[in-house]
Amino acid sequence: MRLAAVAACLSLAASPAASDIVLQLPVDCTIGDSCYIQHLPDRDPSSGVQDYQCGGLSYDGHKGTDFALPTLAAMQAGVAVLAAAPGVVAGMRDGMPDRYYTADTDIDGRECGNGVVIRHDDGWETQYCHMREGSVTVRTGDSVAAGQKLGDIGLSGQTQFPHLHLSLRKDGQQADPFRQAPGCAPAPADDTLWADPPEVSPGGLIYAGFAPGIPDYDAIKQGTAAVSTLPDTAPGLVLFGFAYGAQADDVLRLDITGPDGPFLTQDITLPKTQAQLFRATGRKRTTPTWPHGTYSGTVTLLRNGTPLDSKTVTTQVR
Repeated sequence: MRLAAVAACLSLAASPAASDIVLQLPVDCTIGDSCYIQHLPDRDPSSGVQDYQCGGLSYDGHKGTDFALPTLAAMQAGVAVLAAAPGVVAGMRDGMPDRYYTADTDIDGRECGNGVVIRHDDGWETQYCHMREGSVTVRTGDSVAAGQKLGDIGLSGQTQFPHLHLSLRKDGQQADPFRQAPGCAPAPADDTLWADPPEVSPGGLIYAGFAPGIPDYDAIKQGTAAVSTLPDTAPGLVLFGFAYGAQADDVLRLDITGPDGPFLTQDITLPKTQAQLFRATGRKRTTPTWPHGTYSGTVTLLRNGTPLDSKTVTTQVR
């Protein structure tokens, strides 16, 4: 079993030619709903970061596109990884455990985790990383069709969240499927290798929810933090938002309305750039019971005063 090494630089090829690869979505989920794009290829050759939209939805040296799931529960339910184009399996790996990467995790040379490399026509190659242990369905030498299942999204290798990392290479050089022209200036609408370009937000909300207190981050990542009902004797009434792609000075606005009207609003200015984060606001119970009824919470991520994303959730107090 083997996986091709990741090349060190981005291709600066001209606009796509007729012989260029055409990619299908490599995950069986809906971008912006049941999954989202966490990171894009870094197009800045220096120590800076710049994605194809001239934004910062990446990190220094990132060489692929990360299609992320909102929670570990979604991963455990199973989300398929699909071949982005027809080709032949050039290498695969399975058997690495799904777990959060730490500095003590021994994965030298296996940062991709469980994965597959597919060779396509005209020197193109795709690589699929961080797949779920035991899920890989193809073997080296297999011919695969576009859209064929390769396995499931997982948490293997060097990763802190469940996702598929898709790398694209042309003649061994890294390529950005979202834009082939150099730099990140506006380019022709057809300057993409996607058959149907997926929606990319420069940051957003993974999900939001109510809880009886400030939840543990592990519960948020697992997907077990939010509750749809609260007892009227709950110690607290808290709204939280789980966000991605946040930049320094972004604002996370949390607004709660109760059965008697406005309950609480708080704007939280984020101090630094973070791939993922959560913030929460609420009140402790100071009366024998909370008023019964529906509580609505809206979480909004703002950048330079402009909303990037917003989610509204409710809970019932009984």
